[in-house]
Amino acid sequence: MEVNVPNFLPKGRLHPINIFLRKSVIFFQKYGFEIVEGPEIDTEYYNFDALNIPRYHPARDMQDTFWLKDGRLLRTHTSTMQVRSMQNRKPPVRIIVPGKCFRHEATDASHETNFYQLEGFAIDSNLKISHLTSILNKFMKELFGPEVSTRFRPGYFAFVEPGIEMDIKLENEWQEILGAGMIHPNVLKNMKISPKKYTGFAFGMGMDRLMMLYYGINDIRLSYSGDLRFLKQF
Repeated sequence: MEVNVPNFLPKGRLHPINIFLRKSVIFFQKYGFEIVEGPEIDTEYYNFDALNIPRYHPARDMQDTFWLKDGRLLRTHTSTMQVRSMQNRKPPVRIIVPGKCFRHEATDASHETNFYQLEGFAIDSNLKISHLTSILNKFMKELFGPEVSTRFRPGYFAFVEPGIEMDIKLENEWQEILGAGMIHPNVLKNMKISPKKYTGFAFGMGMDRLMMLYYGINDIRLSYSGDLRFLKQF
């Protein structure tokens, strides 16, 4: 036996996006949300059609979506799991879908071709938009402290009606954080759920952007650089 060999090995570290994603998931689990995962390669139906996104929508263009030769695509959002996950479930449900997404866009300090998103949705017999804004406010206060200011603005997303966007105020500047809204009746119908009997809300947030604000990182490309000097800070 070699007595001079050190009795420890260098320890690995979780990537900061994984640390932040776990923190976010734990929050929603406390409020009864079930974790669901789905395929990164999906069909046009689940990525667009099932979500009420029309064929003329620019997101379907080759310039914005990575299409495969067989007609499938790299999912552009984790919203693909809204209809897919309800194929073997019945309301009431609370679901979150963490995962990687892909969009064909130029890389800069705030954009990458692949990124992480946290999708969440709930369906029940009497959900209102106030339930949605309440859970989102609680989440932001969990991340950025009880004194953080938030606001909601009208927004358009094909799969919700009405749609809203959420901002938080950091260092006296408003930062756009996420999109959300009440699940569109057409999407509920695609889930085989009656919009006359049930309502639902949905939200989707970019984990990379939130992580950057949380840790004070100013360039998203650092997350994917593999630079140990950056990773060892977490």
